[in-house]
Amino acid sequence: MGKKVFQTVVAGGAAAVLLGVAAVPAGAAEGGVSFTRVQVNGGRAIVIGVSKEVAAPTSFRMTTTRSWKWPAVFLYRGNSTTGERLWHAIETSDCHAAGAGVCDFNETMYFDPTVWDMRNSEAGAWKAAAEVSFKGGGGDTDDKGLTTYVKRNSRLSVNAAPEPVSTGKTITVTGKVTRANWETKKYASYGGRLVSLQFKPSGAASYTTVKKVHASSSGALKTTVKASKTGAWRWAYYGNTTTGPSTSAADNVVVR
Repeated sequence: MGKKVFQTVVAGGAAAVLLGVAAVPAGAAEGGVSFTRVQVNGGRAIVIGVSKEVAAPTSFRMTTTRSWKWPAVFLYRGNSTTGERLWHAIETSDCHAAGAGVCDFNETMYFDPTVWDMRNSEAGAWKAAAEVSFKGGGGDTDDKGLTTYVKRNSRLSVNAAPEPVSTGKTITVTGKVTRANWETKKYASYGGRLVSLQFKPSGAASYTTVKKVHASSSGALKTTVKASKTGAWRWAYYGNTTTGPSTSAADNVVVR
């Protein structure tokens, strides 16, 4: 059966389009609803920038003897029925029957900062809940107590100089850390961050952290190291509860 489109309004005034299914489990009768096996984005944070839609895969199992219209997992703060909700669009698959009155669903939550207004205060921890609308009216909401982090994307730039450099001479590595400002839809300086300077010698398979540096109030990064081997330098930031991790591109320096 094809999908139906539902519209709702979330806190903050953003309209959300919910695409739900209209299938009904066999043997539906009066009874309760339970949701299990809820997973949002594979347990990873949902990291959103300023110019691209982000799709967060979600899955869950619904068990019910009631006749239903559509189910969905959603993110909320405060109260699961009356609090603030966060999504821009949700698409839910048809029921994959797993037994009498038992359906497995695949869902995708979409977040598009270019279409919907997002507040920077929306970054951080959200809870997951599931709900279903019944045929004939009413519904049920099940708070799953599952925490999902929604984060602002971060970016790093790098420059290592001089290139080339003599063995034992000083290499100056600079850069800048910025993060997405959802309200201006631009990347802005992210000052005071502790960022790792990493090095990978030519021919090596992985990077090693050489030192850690605090960014200035404007997000600027600068430090010096002694030249010993030819290889690539980069910055790495590991993020926090409101901001996603990032690594810069690599800047290769030849040591002679």
